[in-house]
Amino acid sequence: MQEFDLFINSIGAFWSELAGFLPQVLIALALLFTDTYNDIKEVNLSYLMLAQNMVRSDREAAIFRLGISEEIADVLARLTPGQVLKMASSDMLLCNFRFDDTLLLDLLANHERDRGVGHLHAAILAAGRPVATLA
Repeated sequence: MQEFDLFINSIGAFWSELAGFLPQVLIALALLFTDTYNDIKEVNLSYLMLAQNMVRSDREAAIFRLGISEEIADVLARLTPGQVLKMASSDMLLCNFRFDDTLLLDLLANHERDRGVGHLHAAILAAGRPVATLA
C-alpha cells in the first residue's frame, strides 16, 4: 500500500510540475503554427503569381509545366490581385508536388553528369500524368 501511495504522490508531483511548463509549451506551439501558417501563405502567393504569369505569357507551356487543365488555366488568368491575395491566405497549400512516383523523383534528383537525359525522361513521364481539374 505504501508503494501505491508513493506512486500516486509521484504522479501528482509530475503533473504539478508539468502544469508549470504548460504556458511556455502553448506559446511555443502557437508561434510554430503562426510561422507555418505564414510560410504557407507566402508559398501560396508565390505559386499563384508565378502560375498566373506563366499562363498569361505562354498558356500551353504553363498547362504542361504546371500540370493543370485548360479550365484551371482560364481561372488563373482571370484572377484579380485581390482574389490572388484572398486565395493565398488559405491555411492549406494550393500547389502540390507531382512527385507521387519515386521514379520521377529519382530522375529529377539525379546528380550524375548526364542530367539532361534524366530531366527529359522525367518530363515525358510527367506529361503522361492526368492534369488537375476543378472538382
